Amino acid sequence: MTPVPLAAWLEKLERRSPEARVDLGLGRVQRVRQRLKPALGNVPVITVAGTNGKGSTVAYLEAIFRAAGYRVMAYTSPHLLRFAERIRIDANPAANPEIVWALEAVEAARENEALTYFEHVTLAALALAARSAIEVLILEVGLGGRLDAVNVVDPDVAIVTSIGLDHTEWLGRTRRAIGREKAGIARPGRPLIVGERRLPRGFLVDLQATDADLQIIGKDFRTRRRDRGFRLYQGRLNIDLPLPTLAGDCQLDNAACAVLAARALGDRCPVATEALAAGLSSASVPGRQEVIQDRPLVIVDVAHNTAAARQLAKTLGPSSGASFAVFAALADKNAGAMARILDDCFDVWLAASLDGPRGVPAERLAAELAAVPVTGSVEALESAATAVGNALRRCGPNGRVVVFGSFRTVAEAWPELEKLG
Repeated sequence: MTPVPLAAWLEKLERRSPEARVDLGLGRVQRVRQRLKPALGNVPVITVAGTNGKGSTVAYLEAIFRAAGYRVMAYTSPHLLRFAERIRIDANPAANPEIVWALEAVEAARENEALTYFEHVTLAALALAARSAIEVLILEVGLGGRLDAVNVVDPDVAIVTSIGLDHTEWLGRTRRAIGREKAGIARPGRPLIVGERRLPRGFLVDLQATDADLQIIGKDFRTRRRDRGFRLYQGRLNIDLPLPTLAGDCQLDNAACAVLAARALGDRCPVATEALAAGLSSASVPGRQEVIQDRPLVIVDVAHNTAAARQLAKTLGPSSGASFAVFAALADKNAGAMARILDDCFDVWLAASLDGPRGVPAERLAAELAAVPVTGSVEALESAATAVGNALRRCGPNGRVVVFGSFRTVAEAWPELEKLG
């Protein structure tokens, strides 16, 4: 029998249950997992949740354990350019035939269970982890935490990076409600590392109710920036570490969470200070405040909510002239609020359409920007790639082009961006 290509498998999953469909709950995943029986054995598991900062924290953990000599799998979502980016073994995307094998294994165990796209893929990642002789497994939550498919696995260490108002239709309308969902990845007696500096009112009570070994930034651990690095304090522990490679003020907190999580595994996966430092100095995440070119300056960022927009605004600073925003958003995001936060950063807003049912048409997005109103001029273009080309022709060598709004925005702009390489 001719093997089914990965693209055909993904199309099949999309037809059965579109990736955008959300149906939170662990029952279906637990039942299929019992039949699938992916044998993870004693492999340590770290699960990462948070409104923003998940991908960066996973990248630090991945790089730290690789520097320490361990075979690591990281499961993240969504992908930027290739689906295989979601399942990385020793920082390399899994081979397409291996992913197909795992998807087929889940299909055989599924029977009549109506798995969502994300649930099927998550179980496939676990099946692949079980047969890949990995020594550390890092899982990134897709949505929320408590009812997310990755929570079918009991983590040895849980991390909540941040708590913001996003996905409110599924997680709740307040930061406390959203925080409770994220803290649902904690397990009694096991470390729960919290990198959110502004805990929602009453949330500490919710954290204590998990019976986890709480480690909260600003309370149980803290950081202090130094000349070319930072010092991490936790009780009697003082570690001097290099500044993390990733851009953004939040990265010191994300790096601290990753370091503490790696150390929390203790004798099961000993990690020397040298490996911690090497991991922070080598981690990378494509598409997160990534500089593509210096003249003109071209930056891409998958920022897709107000918290991420604030971090991007801090990095960019006010425009000094000829600063172009290439902006495209999904329908469930507050594009106007993001634009309000980033208003001072841009002279020209190029609103672009995104493909697919969740994409906002350029004309509608431009109208939202005009209604804010942003102070720069607003134009509607047919695609993110077209908008990038337009911005590059107009900005001059000393200008700036920033592509942001979602993973899809960066992905759809990529055909034009890769010409710059």
